[in-house]
Amino acid sequence: MAAETRDFDAQQWVKTRSSLDSNESSFLIWAGSIYAFIPGEKRNRLFKMVGMSVSRCIPSAEGIWDFTSRELTYYLHPETGEILQQWENPWTGELLTVMHVANDPVQGHFKGKFPAQVDGSNTTFVFDLFSTYPNPLATDRKFAEHSPNPTYQAAELFKISVPTEELLNPEILSVSKLQLYWDRVGPWVPWMKMGDRPGQLIYSACGSKVNGVDELPQLLRDEINTRMPLYKNAPLSYSDDVEDMTSWLYFQKHFDAYLAGKTFPLPQSEEI
Repeated sequence: MAAETRDFDAQQWVKTRSSLDSNESSFLIWAGSIYAFIPGEKRNRLFKMVGMSVSRCIPSAEGIWDFTSRELTYYLHPETGEILQQWENPWTGELLTVMHVANDPVQGHFKGKFPAQVDGSNTTFVFDLFSTYPNPLATDRKFAEHSPNPTYQAAELFKISVPTEELLNPEILSVSKLQLYWDRVGPWVPWMKMGDRPGQLIYSACGSKVNGVDELPQLLRDEINTRMPLYKNAPLSYSDDVEDMTSWLYFQKHFDAYLAGKTFPLPQSEEI
């Protein structure tokens, strides 16, 4: 039997991505590889990666939820899987500080209908997202060697598969069994100091939903318990006054710490 496309309510998407219980923080994890994609050059895996998102959904009106979250992703040695604090750029030979991803917050609104492919016992949501906006670093000459292109452009391709039975069960507030597939094509990240060299980064990862900090991969658990306790919980509220954090804005904000060779992500204590 062929898969059929069905529209689901925002409520069912909320219990997939996060939880209908606004008092609960939900965790997604992912792991995979990051490749350099340069015209004329062979496959080159630069890093392994591991990451997580902790999120919360807060009902704001009938059929509308505010989504708020925090994300961590670590760049790892491509062979050993160890956290990289420095990286030797193979094209320039320069030894650089690695700035891991610490995006806080990442927000949005969930409303309306969410189409998905229903194939018997599994339902798969597909999101192909293409972002194009002015590069916030391009207007400052001090970032010219890091991210000079005037436009930021990237594509992120998500496929999230969950059991149809859990999705449709009104007694389940958060789908527990989830498979995440994520691919991304984007520019060199600023800390790599690639300037205007041709090429892009390709991210390829898969992941799942886990039940709390104790079920995170050991590396993430150690980082959160020792250096990043803020990421034990999602933000308590959505804020229109706060801009979503990105790797580009984080680099802009912490450029001096990057130049000083600080260990990233910079420690963040728990909310009071």
